[in-house]
Amino acid sequence: MKMLTKFESKSSRAKGVAFHPKRPWVLVSLHSSTIQLWDYRMGTLIDRFEDHVGPVRCVDFHPTQPLFVSGGDDYSIKVWSLNTRKCIFTLNGHLDYIRTVSFHKDLPWIISCSDDQTIRIWNWQNRQEIACLTGHNHYVMSAQFHPTEDLIVSASLDQTVRVWDISGLRKKHSAPTSSMRSFEDQLQRQQLPQQDIFGNVNAIVKYVLEGHDKGVNYAAFHPTLPLIVSAGDDRVVKLWRMSDTKAWEVDTCRGHTGNVLCAVFHPHQDLILSVSDDKTIRVWDLNKRVPIKQFRRESDRFWLIASHPTINLFASCHDSGVMVFKLERERPAHAIFQNKLFYVNAEKQVQSYDFQRNEASLPMLSLKKIGKTWSFMRTLSYNQSDNSILVTHGEGDSGNYALITLPKHVTGAIEPTDIRQGEGNFACFISRNRFVAFIKSSKTLHVKDLSNNITKTIQLDSSVTDVLYGGPGRVLLVKSHSVVNYDVQQRKELAEISVNNVKYVSWSNDGQNLALLSKHTITIATKDLELVTSMHETIRIKSAAWDDSGVLLYSTLNHIKYTLLNGDNGIIKTLENTLYITRIAQKQVYCLNRSGEVEVVNIDPTEYRFKKSLVNKNFAEVLRIIKNSNLVGQNIIAYLQKKGYPEVALQFVQDPETRFELALECSNINVALEQAKILNNNTIWEKLGEEALNQGNLEVVEFVYQKLHLFDKLAFLYTYKGDSERLHKMATVAEHRGDVSALVQNTLYNNDVKKRCQVYIQSGMLPLAYVLAKSNGFTELAQQILQEAGVEEKDVELPEIGSTVALPQPVTEPLGNWPLKESSLSFFESALLTGQVENLSLEQSEEATDKFVDASAAVVDFNDEDDALEDEGDAWDLDDDLDIPEDDEIIPADEDFPVVAAADGEIGYWLKNAKTAGGYAAAGSFEQAASLLSKQLGVVNFEPLRSRFLEVYSSSKLYLPGIDDLPAMKDYIRADNDEDNPNKFKPYIPGFDSLEDQLALGFKYFNANNLEDAISTFRSIIYTITLITVEDEDQESKCKDVLVLCREYVLGLSIELARRALDPNDIKRNLELAAYFTRAQLQNPHKLNALQVAMTQSFKHKNFASASHFADEILKISPSGQRAERAQKVKARADQVASDAIEIDFDPYAEFDICAATYTPIYRGSPSVSEELVGAKYKPEFKGSVCKITQITAVGAQASGLRIIG
Repeated sequence: MKMLTKFESKSSRAKGVAFHPKRPWVLVSLHSSTIQLWDYRMGTLIDRFEDHVGPVRCVDFHPTQPLFVSGGDDYSIKVWSLNTRKCIFTLNGHLDYIRTVSFHKDLPWIISCSDDQTIRIWNWQNRQEIACLTGHNHYVMSAQFHPTEDLIVSASLDQTVRVWDISGLRKKHSAPTSSMRSFEDQLQRQQLPQQDIFGNVNAIVKYVLEGHDKGVNYAAFHPTLPLIVSAGDDRVVKLWRMSDTKAWEVDTCRGHTGNVLCAVFHPHQDLILSVSDDKTIRVWDLNKRVPIKQFRRESDRFWLIASHPTINLFASCHDSGVMVFKLERERPAHAIFQNKLFYVNAEKQVQSYDFQRNEASLPMLSLKKIGKTWSFMRTLSYNQSDNSILVTHGEGDSGNYALITLPKHVTGAIEPTDIRQGEGNFACFISRNRFVAFIKSSKTLHVKDLSNNITKTIQLDSSVTDVLYGGPGRVLLVKSHSVVNYDVQQRKELAEISVNNVKYVSWSNDGQNLALLSKHTITIATKDLELVTSMHETIRIKSAAWDDSGVLLYSTLNHIKYTLLNGDNGIIKTLENTLYITRIAQKQVYCLNRSGEVEVVNIDPTEYRFKKSLVNKNFAEVLRIIKNSNLVGQNIIAYLQKKGYPEVALQFVQDPETRFELALECSNINVALEQAKILNNNTIWEKLGEEALNQGNLEVVEFVYQKLHLFDKLAFLYTYKGDSERLHKMATVAEHRGDVSALVQNTLYNNDVKKRCQVYIQSGMLPLAYVLAKSNGFTELAQQILQEAGVEEKDVELPEIGSTVALPQPVTEPLGNWPLKESSLSFFESALLTGQVENLSLEQSEEATDKFVDASAAVVDFNDEDDALEDEGDAWDLDDDLDIPEDDEIIPADEDFPVVAAADGEIGYWLKNAKTAGGYAAAGSFEQAASLLSKQLGVVNFEPLRSRFLEVYSSSKLYLPGIDDLPAMKDYIRADNDEDNPNKFKPYIPGFDSLEDQLALGFKYFNANNLEDAISTFRSIIYTITLITVEDEDQESKCKDVLVLCREYVLGLSIELARRALDPNDIKRNLELAAYFTRAQLQNPHKLNALQVAMTQSFKHKNFASASHFADEILKISPSGQRAERAQKVKARADQVASDAIEIDFDPYAEFDICAATYTPIYRGSPSVSEELVGAKYKPEFKGSVCKITQITAVGAQASGLRIIG
């Protein structure tokens, strides 16, 4: 057994201590009259309370309310508020020092005892004394309520322990249960209640326990059993048992050499803890009443010991302060092999837990007879070759290991038959038939076989303090300030890393990284002990395990947290109780609790996956997470800003001010302008104007200056823009405002000399007006000025004036916004503009939205056939004949790169290593690629794939023309140019990296109402994926998701085109197709258009119930904005009638697929056939026909499925 000190304070003598029932707080009362409130987890002093005069001997927290009570040598009891941190009131009545105070668990009572030989019970709500228990004839040293029954136990220096019955007091002070009393109750009340010798009827002495030879200092109830423990000046601890009628002494624990001042039961184990002024804490076995362990301080006497009500923590007061400690470690020994967790439970039994089935096995082995009764299993290692475990137990010189074979069949906790034991503080398997045992005292490492025979002995450096598992054939040698990776076979130190006081290690699933855990630090390193990152925690670190994605999750006393390899970290979940993480699987964390049980904790890994994807620049995954998750909070926003992605942070923010700042940071003037209009604050407008001027966005600058009435700046803006028309208007504005200075300035800007002369005349500045007119050749005006001034020309002396200088003329057309170099949109901005992300693209840019609304969303325009559509060029016309180019850039398949014959060299390796149709096409084996596509996907029409075949083939070839009639130089482009193994040579196949751009183009056509071009673009994406090769399952999964997306867009847009081509008189079919268009799984911004078409058509043709349904769907996606307002109006009108004039084949609440050939529903349960590539559904009669969606595959063909992993 080991004492693990968790917290220690240094102060004057501590006399009383109490744990908070929930928070990690401990109250300490000092002999110096101070009460301290400590956070024992953080080791910080929270507050001090100074209201007592003289020593404070006792404190106690209320079990549920934010209160605590204290008692001192000033004869007073004080009740304090934890909220205000002040004394609420004082209870006076005792006539001498107060020894103990405590709250009742349920009732509003406080019990206190004093040197005045009394025990008093107080009601802290009405602040009255409700009972005074007399009977002891010396100081009463302790008194406490029973945890569940109406009993009190008290200890006194009169050498007795008394048990009091206070059931009468409870009846007296509890509210009657009913107004009508029962006959028995009335009869009982009429009888004279039992009295003690002092006439007290509320609390009577039930038992008097005599047995101590000197005064008794403390007595306490057992939390669950009818037992009492007492401690006295006769240096013994006595155990008493009580029944309903009597109480008797059970046994005496002897061993202390000084007065025993306190003794308590362990709240969860069969132990007694006692403290004495012999400077020791002793632990006793409750069942055998024998000492188990003693812990000694050099110079401090112990005064009190208290236990935490729920967890394995104790606090003891001594002459130098207080210490919080626990007995033995509570980390269950465990080991993981594949999908099984082997662990030792609280009963010292070995169990296993199956991660796949999520179930624990029966106990398979009992370890109770291994080691001492109270020894703890520290580590466990599992060997799959002979189904055995290796456990270590004990501390220091008494450390031992045991090698035990597990039973083949689990029938219960059987006793082990073959136990191979030996000395060792640490032991683990390093191979299937070898294990190591480390003996700390001699710094020796033994290598042993499974028969427990030593095969090798290694003398380690004297600085080695511990050994940890280091992978197959290796161990980690732990020193005070470093960890060494040690190869046991070669007896060689491979690497070393500087890190202090490592206690545990956690290896990543791929064995490439490890986390070294100390009490407050985590150091992540590679398997060769190269430092990756290090971090510090204020709260103790308890365990760690790696996610499959390479993120480390670790637990502290009260949190599950994560850290990335770059040091970014955060909190995942707050824990009620400490847990030890063993494995992470998706959203589940498998933990062991301190009771030796497996707990499965559900977590949300979104935040750390998001951050990891952002750090790795896996933007596709970032977008997927944004689309499918709710990432909010200042933490994420600050993180994105810190990492340089303000445009992403912009999507998480609703607060206009924050959005404005983020928009400025990522130079998004349009968004900043929208938010500035909402905020309408001068400071905001100034910031916007400054940023817009930096970008040369003169329109926004002009708007800002108008908003702020900055007429001077506005006039100057018009000057350098060359906008003479607005400049004249500014002069007019200045004139109306009576601002002469501004008016003169404007006439200077627009060179209006006459106007300037008039201003000078009106202002009485005739000399200036005359000079200006004369110098600019306005002779008549000059004469008028002289006449008005009453002066003749001869009286005016002017210097010689030369010819008028011609001023430069401004540009004929005013300047617009400055031409800026087009910056490529970030991945996120592109995605948002193209509508890839549902949650983030509801509000599109005004231009895109207006364009779409003008063409499609408006009630009439979207449905009317627009001639302009027919004039749009078809960007993906697949009906044209495509000839193989004969120029030098693309090499024909039949020239220098023979398709079949060149099956040697690089092409030969490509053919040998090819696993996909794309691989064969790149190698030139078109027939084999076509055959594979036919088998896998049922491709029957290869003409649309012609251009894709040639693209794949030519992209992996490099053909450089020679000079001076020399032959051309040929080369090949591999997927991985650094690959040296011919068996892994593969061609470069383009397409995967361009999927996002192609999708963006398709969405752009959709927004522009170019539906034919959009369909062609989405089909092109399908053809790209048909002949593609990807590296892993994640990329394959992404491709399949894109195929489904393309299918939905091709189907939906085809339905819409079919609707537009209908005879205007075919109203029923028009309404049906509009309704079916809404069932296509489009992105939300695009789905809004489909819903608006359906709503408009339904409303126009008096199908009001359907119109109301589509309006509801619109409001679910876009609850605000113009569309929402229109939908609300339609719904309000439609709900007044709530019926359909035309019955259509559409059930909005039924689940159905749409036949891609007939555009009619296929309801659940109806027969249907599928196409293999995109999964399009058809009615059975179309089996064997070419798919309308892909135009290359046969419907219902027998196919094995798409395979594109190379």
